[in-house]
Amino acid sequence: MKVFEAIKSFIDKIFQPPIAFLDLAIEKLREAGSITAQGLNVNQYFSIFGDLPGTWQLVITSLLASMVLLSSLLFVRVLLRLYFTVKSGVKWW
Repeated sequence: MKVFEAIKSFIDKIFQPPIAFLDLAIEKLREAGSITAQGLNVNQYFSIFGDLPGTWQLVITSLLASMVLLSSLLFVRVLLRLYFTVKSGVKWW
């Protein structure tokens, strides 16, 4: 049995650093998952606009919403252009 124990300890010494690294990676990923599950509080970043009157706050909110809408439409346009480019490049259908 001493030979078996010696081989087992030798193999454990070889694979201990990668296993420890993978255990650390799993632990950090779990921590990151619990942090992202909390969500993002945008009010902290836009609290500077809280001093403005209500109408200006609505203007800034509308500008941000329109920027998000236009950027999402731009993203869809880029994806469609890429799709049609690939479709025209491939002649087998």
